[in-house]
Amino acid sequence: MNPNAAELWPGPRWALAVLLAVLGMLGPFSIDTYIPAFAGMTQSLGATPVQMQQTLSAYLFGFAFMNLFHGAMADSFGRRPVVLWGIAMFTLASAGCALSQSVGQLVFFRAMQGLSTGAGIVVSRAVIRDLFPPAQAQQVMSQVTIYFGVAPALAPIVGGWLFVHLGWHSIFWFLTAVGVLLWTVNFKFLPETLAPEARQPFEVRDLLRGYWQLVGSNPRFLLLALASGVPFNGMFLYVLAAPAFLGEHLGLAPTQFFWFFVLTISGIMAGAWLSGRLAGKIAPKRQIRHGFVIMLVTALLNLAANLLLPAHVSWALFPIALFAFGWALMVPVVTLLVLDLYPERRGMASSLQAFVGSTANGLVAGVIAPLVMHSTPALAAVSLGMLCIGLFAWLYLHHRWPEIGRTPG
Repeated sequence: MNPNAAELWPGPRWALAVLLAVLGMLGPFSIDTYIPAFAGMTQSLGATPVQMQQTLSAYLFGFAFMNLFHGAMADSFGRRPVVLWGIAMFTLASAGCALSQSVGQLVFFRAMQGLSTGAGIVVSRAVIRDLFPPAQAQQVMSQVTIYFGVAPALAPIVGGWLFVHLGWHSIFWFLTAVGVLLWTVNFKFLPETLAPEARQPFEVRDLLRGYWQLVGSNPRFLLLALASGVPFNGMFLYVLAAPAFLGEHLGLAPTQFFWFFVLTISGIMAGAWLSGRLAGKIAPKRQIRHGFVIMLVTALLNLAANLLLPAHVSWALFPIALFAFGWALMVPVVTLLVLDLYPERRGMASSLQAFVGSTANGLVAGVIAPLVMHSTPALAAVSLGMLCIGLFAWLYLHHRWPEIGRTPG
């Protein structure tokens, strides 16, 4: 924690939460805004559905790769420069997407977007822990999740409207404008929270040694990263499969996709709100257990319903929202446990945690989602499987190191 934290951000915590939520929204906004336009873009670019799916995969793998460096650079050069350069790169890449005339060009610039958007998500976590002790950090992180949830709920509404009235190119021009606005806001308000004496040298050898320390010599880190990152795909799978799940199976028009996102994000916001209310009141491991129980029961009921009933909009969206609630209840706690494993390298820890989660996202987007998105029972089964990976990681961690998360922060 920065010794001058009170001076660096003298304003209310909710204002910082809003700033960091806006900073972290670039990633999901870049996905959710253009999903309603998938069918139209496929036709306009003469692409196949599989090629269009690769625009998601390219983004997610670019995001995963660069996450290995964002946190390390933030530990070496400071939080502000990494954020500002990341937003600037995102803005240029968004303009490139808007100007793309082929699916190949679009895949390239989507990868460039992915390489840049992780800066906001990774660095914002480190900023919170720079400024606040554990219980307050959990409250702020929960507030960030609540405010952050507004953007993905609005994104498909905005994307659907722009696509219907102005064409798919306008979606990426809109993201370009968002990038310009975010760069300006963060240039003016984002403080530098990493003290000069806490900065680490940026050397490839040191970077590799740090990653080995995090993963190779301490399996707790990898288990925590799996527990937080992989279950996210239990609901993210439905986001990736939204054109098929919402359009084919549920019969919704692109302008109606927002109902799915509103319900899912409402679940995330409600879970994050409750997580903040519980901060410092119950042991972190109890809160994590509650989140996993909610997700497990919901995923099992969702699979049973999809096996017994034809998918219908009257019920098919609610299990995903409840699953999202359970995930948001536990993930702020797990994230803080990850960051506190190595207090001197929180940027690197946040970076590698994001890498594990986003690599899983990329595999789901590029390999799994295209295979299962045309079957609602298959979607439900894979969602349950993703949850079980995270659950087993947490259960093993809890058995092997029972002291983790025992007391409130």
